Amino acid sequence: MLPANRLCLASGEEVVVRRTVEDDAEALIRYVNDVAGETDNLTFGAGDFDISVDREKEILVETLKSDNRLFLVAELRERIIGTLTFSGGRSSRTAHVGGFGMTVRREYWGRGIGTLLVQTMLGWARAGGTVRKINLRVRTDNDRAIGLYEKMGFRREGVHTRDLLIHGQFVACLAMGLEI
Repeated sequence: MLPANRLCLASGEEVVVRRTVEDDAEALIRYVNDVAGETDNLTFGAGDFDISVDREKEILVETLKSDNRLFLVAELRERIIGTLTFSGGRSSRTAHVGGFGMTVRREYWGRGIGTLLVQTMLGWARAGGTVRKINLRVRTDNDRAIGLYEKMGFRREGVHTRDLLIHGQFVACLAMGLEI
């Protein structure tokens, strides 16, 4: 079981990070469609996320049953303001390693939400014993995110050229990893 983590914002409001549940499906779909158009730092853009509520529920249930998959939400006043998903390998040779992606609503950037999400994932991985390596990809020009990941202990492992195609332009991504 993963305890909820909390962060008190400068406004005095409390952000809660918790595991998703099946009932989050509709709100998650709305959230992803909202944030998809807020930034070009994601691997998806506006209109790219086309999934049914039933399929999203299936994914959430599958994730809850797995010891190497995690789906977190950050909520403020019961509104999703951030997410983090981690997926480990499906075979015995790759179950110990996986990658994650994270989103935070633009209006909450720079307030510690991303740090809280990553800290929660790292605590889960360390406590679980299955996940031994966490990987990520981040745009090479996303200095703020790279700084966050380095602060959390991730190390640079290489560069993927032409990793994304955004508005007709190729973008390179930095591969980073953390051994648990």
